[in-house]
Amino acid sequence: MPFQPILIPVFVMVLLTFSVAIVMARRRFRFYREQRLHPQKTASRQDMNRLMEDNRAPDHFMNLFEMPVLFYLAVVIAMLTNSTSYWLLGLSWLYVLCRIAHAYIHCTYNNVFHRFKAFISSYFVLLVLWVVLIVDIVFI
Repeated sequence: MPFQPILIPVFVMVLLTFSVAIVMARRRFRFYREQRLHPQKTASRQDMNRLMEDNRAPDHFMNLFEMPVLFYLAVVIAMLTNSTSYWLLGLSWLYVLCRIAHAYIHCTYNNVFHRFKAFISSYFVLLVLWVVLIVDIVFI
């Protein structure tokens, strides 16, 4: 199977996920060091949320395993059915850009209104991506 350009947005999403994980780890290690806290004190998510005030990166890391799963599945289905049109490629890139904006907002200044706009944009782009995919498979 030759290389398919629709994989590039997938690779960027994977890179985003690893990047947020690195941000999360760096913030946690700094927190442990500054608080002189043994990591065992944060063995559960509840302990971590109770002790660590800044949970933006871990919250966003969990977000990256929610809606993006539907993006990954859509790309796999598109590839399996040879439905990787320019529309799907463009929507894939738009989805990834919305998710990057969402990650940046969530992990930095975390304005809820801005974050919601980025999230809802990615939501509707993903919805349209699925509609285009379904139409391509069922009707074309």
